[in-house]
Amino acid sequence: MIKRTLGEIAAMCSGHLVHASDANKRVEGVVTDSRKITEHCLFVPLTGERFDGHEFAAQSLSSGAAASLWQRDHGAPPEGAVIEVEDTLKALQQLAKSYLSECGTQVVGITGSNGKTTTKDIVTSLLATTFKVHKTQGNFNNHIGLPLTILQLDEDTDIAVLEMGMSARHEIELLSSIANPEVAVITNIGESHLLQLGSREEIARAKMEIASGMKPGGLLVYNGDEPLLAKVLAEPDTKLPEGLKRFTFGLNQHNDIYPTGMMFQSSGVIFTSNVGPEGALSLPILGQHNVVNCLAAIAVARHYGVRDEAIREGLEHIDLTGMRIEIITGKSGVTILNDAYNASPTSVKAAIDVLEKMKGYRHKVAVLGDMLELGSQEEAFHEEIGNYLTPAKVDLLFTYGPLARKYAEGAYKHLPAQNIYVFSDKAELITKLQEVIHPRDVVLVKASRGMKLEEVVYALRDEQLQI
Repeated sequence: MIKRTLGEIAAMCSGHLVHASDANKRVEGVVTDSRKITEHCLFVPLTGERFDGHEFAAQSLSSGAAASLWQRDHGAPPEGAVIEVEDTLKALQQLAKSYLSECGTQVVGITGSNGKTTTKDIVTSLLATTFKVHKTQGNFNNHIGLPLTILQLDEDTDIAVLEMGMSARHEIELLSSIANPEVAVITNIGESHLLQLGSREEIARAKMEIASGMKPGGLLVYNGDEPLLAKVLAEPDTKLPEGLKRFTFGLNQHNDIYPTGMMFQSSGVIFTSNVGPEGALSLPILGQHNVVNCLAAIAVARHYGVRDEAIREGLEHIDLTGMRIEIITGKSGVTILNDAYNASPTSVKAAIDVLEKMKGYRHKVAVLGDMLELGSQEEAFHEEIGNYLTPAKVDLLFTYGPLARKYAEGAYKHLPAQNIYVFSDKAELITKLQEVIHPRDVVLVKASRGMKLEEVVYALRDEQLQI
């Protein structure tokens, strides 16, 4: 984590140290939540629509913080070591940018509608075989989380793998300007954020903003199966660094890297590719879409000179962020595919494809909740997913939420009505699910984060089912 004197921090964030006598005071780490103050940290009070961290600055100083930032328009600062700034959020972002530059750490930036977190985890695992790597934890991928992630890295970190999320235009442009990546990855373009952006073309433009802050001569690794990305790259308004290198990945053979064979197993995928280590590679993650994510990670690893044997080793030790097709075995023996973190039409179809390839189970069960933030076409997207559910893919369907009723309407075209269960009450869904499923079933749970379907996962995990 960042370790600097207050004088150095003031210079790094263009602030003014209220008491010059505090210049040599040491700071270790940065905290924005007054409930998580650590000894000798710098407290950064942020202001939002419903909160103002400045109200807790004095308390944070008395609780062990070495110093606090203070926004000038908030009146007189509290007693103690304080750095005055024009805007605490911008100061936090500038501090992170300065720290990253001083450390000399290289950056891999990753964005995309789906798969960015899994890709981040795979990239980290491959690079960590050869370098000291720091990655985004949890959902710290926005204008606050990314700077905090940077300020947590050790000074001797070789590479930072930073996830970049967004909900509107110019948000990723800001993140890229802070991180200045040498390598950027765009996993795909889906339908997430259609509500805010209106079209997939605008989503593609928003994701391509990651290139705007890249260093000259950087490498852009992007999904070559998505024509919108090539279209946006060619648009005159797209900001690109001088000497940008490009590398495509995907399922189709026109890409620079693509799979030449795949064999699906209950615990992952064995695959071969045209570029990279010779012979079969074992990916301990389910789904064809994750093979595509892995290809992007292999491209990044090879760019940094990671040896083939190290790539194999890295694939064996991937530390995945939770609730992304996480395989859980319940107390009863039932197999649960926990993919409850988020959902879009693209990712739901990918999860259903995973379920289809699960062999040797009594029933394949899909528990699907609402997909959120899809705009005016939300009902049509849900019905389209329902129509995608054929008997080869799923035996039983459980839906939860007002939009999820449209899954059922589409599914009635292919599945028997008695195999479709529609719920607006989560507790009732769980009760019926526990009555119906068998220990030899496999159950996919998928929905947008706001539906909190992990509660269904935990109930199935902990329940001793009756046979």
